[in-house]
Amino acid sequence: MSEEERRDGQDPLQEESLREEDLGEQQQIRREKLARLQAMGRNPFLIEKWDVNAWSGDIKEHFEAMEGKQVSMAGRIMAKRQMGKASFIDIQDKQDRIQCYVRQDALGSEEYEIFLTYDLGDIVGVTGEVFRTRHGEISVRVESLCLLSKSLTPLPDKWKGLKDQDQRYRQRYVDLIVNPDVRDMFRKRTMIIHEIKRVLEEEYGYLEVDTPILTVVAGGANARPFSTHHNTLDLDMKLRISNELYLKRLIVGGLDRVYEMGKMFRNEGMDRNHNPEFTSMECYMAYADMEAVMDVTEQVVAQAAMAANGTMKITYQGKEFDLTPPWKVIDMGDAVREITGVDFSLIETDAQARDAAVGAGMEAEDVDGLPRGKILAEMFEMFCEDAPGFLDGPIFVTGHPIEVSPLSKRDPRDPRITRRFEAYINGWEIANAFSELNDPIDQLERFRVQQAQLDTGEDEEAHPMDEDFVYALEVGLPPTGGLGIGIDRVIMLITDAPSIRDIILFPTMKPL
Repeated sequence: MSEEERRDGQDPLQEESLREEDLGEQQQIRREKLARLQAMGRNPFLIEKWDVNAWSGDIKEHFEAMEGKQVSMAGRIMAKRQMGKASFIDIQDKQDRIQCYVRQDALGSEEYEIFLTYDLGDIVGVTGEVFRTRHGEISVRVESLCLLSKSLTPLPDKWKGLKDQDQRYRQRYVDLIVNPDVRDMFRKRTMIIHEIKRVLEEEYGYLEVDTPILTVVAGGANARPFSTHHNTLDLDMKLRISNELYLKRLIVGGLDRVYEMGKMFRNEGMDRNHNPEFTSMECYMAYADMEAVMDVTEQVVAQAAMAANGTMKITYQGKEFDLTPPWKVIDMGDAVREITGVDFSLIETDAQARDAAVGAGMEAEDVDGLPRGKILAEMFEMFCEDAPGFLDGPIFVTGHPIEVSPLSKRDPRDPRITRRFEAYINGWEIANAFSELNDPIDQLERFRVQQAQLDTGEDEEAHPMDEDFVYALEVGLPPTGGLGIGIDRVIMLITDAPSIRDIILFPTMKPL
């Protein structure tokens, strides 16, 4: 009875068991091959280097200049086709794949027989001459070949590939090997980050700095931090939720334009747009206001798209967005009026705001006890952020109430709101910015309000008072425009990635 006949009619659990047995058998065969090589004194794991002077993509792109040249390459065997005394292998390096033509008369009989034992996934070094086959494929005619590392576990089936999303995130190293589009995605991520830094440094004169990740006070945002303990100091510490307060200290110190791009940590939910460990960029510009920072935001995002895609127009999941500056601007109160009909310019008291919110469809218990400004922000979040297409953008939303903007200057025309904006694309908040509050007396009072909310449990995500930061403001913070951009979300949009996990090399995962 054939193997196919023997398996016919078995249930899926039995088939899965057989597949696991086969995989174990393949792993054992590869280990036996390795043992034979080691017994011959050819242990690949003892090799430390291989001189590489050419890469597959460059050879293909510049074939006319490379034809007939001797090259030394290294990469992973991704395909292998034997035809008697000659074989073809495809090796994959950091750029692409290229075909290599391996002949017995070039290597010698003994070396060729050893080569035939190599497996898909093995990493080899080759030297040879660049040429084009009779079928027109650019290739390397191999003159010497060396096994540099033995792959002891087979790569995923070339037809089925690595399709399971959860497995792809957990085994990103395999994902990168077998899925070229994933490699391209992360190359684009690097291009986007480099372009953002270039724009900040070359076009606006910012200085890149580093600030602490471990902090005693996790300030600068309303979020739940991760907690840890410093053994030597016997001190409870937090992972930063924002680097804002440190960066503004540097503005006080006379570094007039500073930025930092790095990891932030928020011990909160996970979904397609949120990962507890994420990349943020914050920058601060002395002697500048909110409008100046709007210009920075537009240029950073638009030019990042241009660098990655060659255009400022992007398509995300079938929807098109033109990132070309200038972007649309709308006031939060105007947005709420446009969607709900509630005009907050006519609302003076907290009670009136609660009645208006309930009349618009909010639950009374969701707004009871909230001040007017907080209710405005809640209505914007509930009705405007969820309104189809309303915040597709790119669009700046201004006019945030003071109750939800503890670090922003008051608007001189209306002290109930602040000089703040949020930038939206595809309905997602991608940036948050302020004309920074530099009045230490006002800042201290706002910190005290938040500390009271934290102490009473009214707001568990409020950050505690940072007395040293207040002292820094007392030393003197010049008028300053500040900006924070969610880098991962921007990369999602520019690369058309459906989930934030797709653009994070090693996203947070629950252990198996």
